[in-house]
Amino acid sequence: MTPLPPNAPRVWSSYVAIGDSFTEGMSDPDPENDNAYIGWADRLAESLSDLAQMEHLPFRYANLAVRGRLLGDVVGPQLDRALSMSPDLVSLVGGGNDLLRPGVDTNALMETLEDAVIRLRQSGADVLLATPVDPQEAGLLKPLRGRHAVHTANIFTIAQRHGCHVLNLWGLPALRDWRLWAPDRIHLTTEGHRRVALAALTALGHATDEDDWRTPLPQGVAVTKRQELRAHAAWAREHLAPWVQRRMKGQSSGDTVEPKRPDLSPMRPFDDAPGG
Repeated sequence: MTPLPPNAPRVWSSYVAIGDSFTEGMSDPDPENDNAYIGWADRLAESLSDLAQMEHLPFRYANLAVRGRLLGDVVGPQLDRALSMSPDLVSLVGGGNDLLRPGVDTNALMETLEDAVIRLRQSGADVLLATPVDPQEAGLLKPLRGRHAVHTANIFTIAQRHGCHVLNLWGLPALRDWRLWAPDRIHLTTEGHRRVALAALTALGHATDEDDWRTPLPQGVAVTKRQELRAHAAWAREHLAPWVQRRMKGQSSGDTVEPKRPDLSPMRPFDDAPGG
């Protein structure tokens, strides 16, 4: 593999991902471990590891994300833990669970997120933020589009102020296809996570085959209005109702879940030989 040219984008040697279920990787199952997930951040870390190896650099990665976490949790214990590792790249993706709650204050979310970004940038870390996906085609979640749009604008504002990279999921129409989402309509499939990982690598300034991840899936079989309504009803019964019940009990799906990669560690044993 040929080393990167002098004017190439930055190559990082340590990356920490913090966030909720999106960054934990649900629903992209790990074939080697039961009840574990891979996800876009792990896939991005693999690519960053390859780039580092091309430059004869070691690379370490940690993923502290846990499903169900609100932004306050992400920029609390997770952020503190990430800063203690002194990484040179951090992906901070949070707020999605907050936006699902009726009384969410998007201005407060912005202030919380910006304070976290300031801490990260002062530590010397580069920061990757991510917008929500546009819920224009999201059926029962479509009424939340306005608050998702405000949160997206706030993320771009923070990024501009503090020199962050942005994974612009709002601007990726391919993700509006339900075939890239798990049955719960909240988490991406393996193919969805693969596409997001490539979009993230592009957002960090590295070249990818953009047609590979931007191009929508081939048109599928059209569904009738009755089939669509039945699907909505099944989703509400199987996924929305349990979520509401947990909320009423003050419970979270991640209450007993620990981070899957709590410490910085190599993606693979480091080999100083390019391509090794």
